Amino acid sequence: MTGLYIHIPFCLAKCPYCDFYSVRYGRSLAEEYKRAVIRNLGYYRQERFDTVYFGGGTPILLWKEICEILGNIPFADNAEITLEANPGVTFRENLKELKSAGVNRISLGIQSLNDDELKALGRRHNGEAAIKSIETAYSCGFDNISADLMLSTPLQTKESLSRTVSELCKLPVAHISAYMLKIEENTPYAQRELPLPDEDVTCDMYLNTVKQLDGLGYKQYEISSFAKEGFICRHNMKYWNCEEYVGIGPAAHSYYNGERFFVNRDIDGFIRSERQEAVKEDTEGAAFGGFEEYAMLRLRLAEGLNLKEYKRRGGNAKTLLKEAEKIPKGCFNFNGESISLTPSGFLVSNAIIAKLLGY
Repeated sequence: MTGLYIHIPFCLAKCPYCDFYSVRYGRSLAEEYKRAVIRNLGYYRQERFDTVYFGGGTPILLWKEICEILGNIPFADNAEITLEANPGVTFRENLKELKSAGVNRISLGIQSLNDDELKALGRRHNGEAAIKSIETAYSCGFDNISADLMLSTPLQTKESLSRTVSELCKLPVAHISAYMLKIEENTPYAQRELPLPDEDVTCDMYLNTVKQLDGLGYKQYEISSFAKEGFICRHNMKYWNCEEYVGIGPAAHSYYNGERFFVNRDIDGFIRSERQEAVKEDTEGAAFGGFEEYAMLRLRLAEGLNLKEYKRRGGNAKTLLKEAEKIPKGCFNFNGESISLTPSGFLVSNAIIAKLLGY
């Protein structure tokens, strides 16, 4: 089945590290945006989406509009329906309404439970509000709660990160995404000198977090993703498994009917258009849908790359294995059928993938 991603690009304020497409929230603009999303959904009435993901931005700001949007989505029975939310704008009222409308998975932008670190990140909440948002979501009937964490942030230490992980895992959180901070161009962070951990400390933070989460029952299934048994994010797995998904909204991407598209980062153009203008990506060559893309995506997963499937897509398994011999021991595993990266390998995954593919 096909997945559905809906971009909700509204925020109360932009975080200084964020490069995702977003605009300042306004009620009239949100209403226009809702109508444009519903209009575009009309072109997919024949689908039965088995995963739906509302990303942002801060989607929960549009909780009333999203409840109406959900009534226009042709989703399958037992669909996974995720909504991103932030502490401070997550309340019992909106969570209960969203649960009744069909949302069954909440992804909370926790980032840290340390107040100084949150302030340095420009977040609007503190650690207490983060904890309360998780407890409130759980009390409203959400047992599939994901929390985002950021690693290697200003003022963060190995000890403070470990404390955040420990405290977070005492809460009813089923899934954790742990991302290393990346300084993006054209963000306020790129213009500042920041008190960041050095490279060695950053590597230790990642490896320590992987080990700590494993000991607390969260198994790593992707570079940045950890889940208790039965709580892997089905929607995100579509990306890594080269499965099809439709993206609606400015900056959204699609892989549909064997082709890849993206929508320009222009909310006004999206609202004005009868149907969103999807720009076809350059898919010439093996990089899209072939063995190269398969390798790039599958090597993000702990499960790794299956050699038979790699060969079926046009790859040369013998050449791949020969290149793998040049990779430092401890960075990958080979069980005779598949190649997978270890946590140490994930730290340098781009370089390893380039080496394996002969770039």
